[in-house]
Amino acid sequence: MQVFCNCFTGETTQLIPERLFSPTRCPCWLDVLPCGHFIVLAGYLKEMAKVDLARVGKNLVKSAESGESVELQTLWQDQPVVLLFLRRFGCQVCRWMASEVSKLEPELRASGVGLVGVAPEEFGLKEFKEGGFFKGSIYVDEQKKSYKDLGFKRYTALSVVPAALGKKVRDAASKASAEGIQGNFSGDLLQSGGMLIVAKGGEQVLLHFIQDSPGDHVALEDISKALGISATAKAGQKPVCNDDVCTR
Repeated sequence: MQVFCNCFTGETTQLIPERLFSPTRCPCWLDVLPCGHFIVLAGYLKEMAKVDLARVGKNLVKSAESGESVELQTLWQDQPVVLLFLRRFGCQVCRWMASEVSKLEPELRASGVGLVGVAPEEFGLKEFKEGGFFKGSIYVDEQKKSYKDLGFKRYTALSVVPAALGKKVRDAASKASAEGIQGNFSGDLLQSGGMLIVAKGGEQVLLHFIQDSPGDHVALEDISKALGISATAKAGQKPVCNDDVCTR
């Protein structure tokens, strides 16, 4: 893997040795990567877009356990937190991603870091919980305000419907079942997701990741590095995806 980072002027690009980079800690002249600069990490182009944490933090999310609505910022008020924003509860690849991130839960808990999953709707929650895909707390952003504020895109009916009816979907269901993770096509099929990692008290955004395709996710090692903790969890095999559908 090759990782590139713009210098402060944006006029030159430095090659950074593999795995020495985290989205907020840059091993070149600058300690913190300036907002608006581009990086290439794990084969995709990303812009470190500025996150208005005060605005995002005011959004209400509903606890899947208590049904209580709380401001998102309460989740990082007393501890650092990893927030995984799911496309939907029935998405097979989202379930795989949730199970992958959950491998870090023991290390996160030992380091005093919270693990939270957020979904854009409550539909499919019961099945998701029964499947045991995620080991953190679960919340629902029914208004999808956090998704919008964090720049998580929505697909169109033209790109999703043909994919949902095609052979790739049938193949995906078959391969996912072989790995013990099943999914469905119920609920909001158009929403994408990502990840947000916030320092305790909202002092800093440690990582802001936006899915470009349904299969994009943050590697476990990159999550650990963003938090500055060590982890022994091993990543599983990533489903192979394109812009329309995942084929494993």
